[in-house]
Amino acid sequence: MTGHVHLIFLYTFFFVSVTSKTFDAMEGEALTIKCPRWSSSVKVTWYHTFTNKIIPTEEEGSRIFSLNRFLWFLPTSREDSGDYACVTHFSNNSTKLFNMSVQVHPYEQGVCFPSQIRYPNDTGRGKIVCPTIDNYKNATIVQWYKNCRPLQGERYFKGEKYIFINNPRKEDDGYYTCRFIYIHKGNVFNVSATRIFISKAKHSPIPPQILFPKDKGVVEVELGAPLSLKCQARLGIKKQPLAVVTWDVDNIPVKSLEFSRFHEKTHFFEGRQQEYYKETTLHISEIEKEDLQANFTCVVMNEMSNTKATVTLKLKAQCEVGLPNVLLIVGSVVLLIAIAVSVILYRCFRVDIVLLYREIFQPYSVKDDGKIYDAYVIYPKTHTNEAGFVEHFVYQVMPDILENKCGYKLCIYGRDIYPGEDTASAIEQRMQKSRRLIILLTHQLINCKEPAYDQHIALYNALIQNDTKVILLEMEKIESYEKLQESLRFIIKQQGTIKWKKQHTAHPQSSNSKFWKHVRYHMPLILKSSYSPNAG
Repeated sequence: MTGHVHLIFLYTFFFVSVTSKTFDAMEGEALTIKCPRWSSSVKVTWYHTFTNKIIPTEEEGSRIFSLNRFLWFLPTSREDSGDYACVTHFSNNSTKLFNMSVQVHPYEQGVCFPSQIRYPNDTGRGKIVCPTIDNYKNATIVQWYKNCRPLQGERYFKGEKYIFINNPRKEDDGYYTCRFIYIHKGNVFNVSATRIFISKAKHSPIPPQILFPKDKGVVEVELGAPLSLKCQARLGIKKQPLAVVTWDVDNIPVKSLEFSRFHEKTHFFEGRQQEYYKETTLHISEIEKEDLQANFTCVVMNEMSNTKATVTLKLKAQCEVGLPNVLLIVGSVVLLIAIAVSVILYRCFRVDIVLLYREIFQPYSVKDDGKIYDAYVIYPKTHTNEAGFVEHFVYQVMPDILENKCGYKLCIYGRDIYPGEDTASAIEQRMQKSRRLIILLTHQLINCKEPAYDQHIALYNALIQNDTKVILLEMEKIESYEKLQESLRFIIKQQGTIKWKKQHTAHPQSSNSKFWKHVRYHMPLILKSSYSPNAG
């Protein structure tokens, strides 16, 4: 009732300016909206328009709260959709009211990011800034997407809050989404924001370059036979207003020659980065003796400069295929077959070959990389009976095989993180000191709506920092990976998983089973200083 009276009082006795804006958000993500800054405002009050109640500052366990100019939803829920208002109070006792509408959208099958949650293009020159990220202090970008697919390639430079597209072209137009992590009081929240990018690249010349033929090249010909000489050149970015690629014969343009046996044909095309190419082919209906004394010159010109490349003709040498050539051909075929067989054998038995090589030559790392653990183990944590096998595997089977028998050192949550430590800080420190990340995939992990903190940090290290390799152990048969978060699906697509099958349970302590061989294959080399010959 107090909030209702307060709002009526503002409308009745003060000068009120009303404006409005709509905010769209994804269900289950963090959202913060900001009240406009007025130069002399000293206080901001937030209201829920439907109830006319003041939204208080943050209290223990509160999901929606106000903090000065910001209204926070940690995280959003479907019922948060509605109208909100911020009132700024000035020193002269006047106020301004700003209405805001919030629409929370659920995730839909087959829809990556709803069309409503898209921000306009702010540049056409290649720099795409992650929208709204400045509202989230110390936020960390986990992944960039273009049209819902992870963004990769050397043309994309990733900054702290933006990406830069080198030489943007028409194919780069689309929807670019940044997904980032925001941590508030130890709780991890996802945020996604999508921006429409439309390139504005115009044509620009570059110094012309003849790709072929090479200058002073020699072409073998036969008298009386036809010949085609191609000249291809790169002239700039996008179609050029001045682009000349033509042939001269002894410094006379082909178009000026009266001989009917010479004629040109020209076409142009664009490369992958919108580079403009032009190609002109000189067709000679039949080669005559006088052509062997002539110079054939390709002349290329654009707005910047011009260049030339000259070739000459000579008669093709007549030769027969002798015994040395036959031996060379047979030897080449045998060598190619041997290489192909070696490649097939290696692909089929590469795990056994690598492990055998390590066992015989012991190529253990002698350089201390500052790491303490060979792998940090991430697994779904629960108190139900269904997790009995997973916990037995993590606390009993894995240490017995990898630590006792193979000489590795693992970091396991619950065993190597001590009581009294700050959990989030301890997890990050242990991961930074680990050479690998082992993630156990189970139905429980797939059906978990909010991934655990250690899983968030692990995927950040693997995808963004790119300094820690991930080993995925599929402990239960998973028919579809669709419910997994996109970063995990991306890693699975890149490297696959190591599958734990029922027959493995018959001899779970054998380090030479197919499952454990694949795990050892992906594990790092052991430091000589820490390896004991008696281990395993």
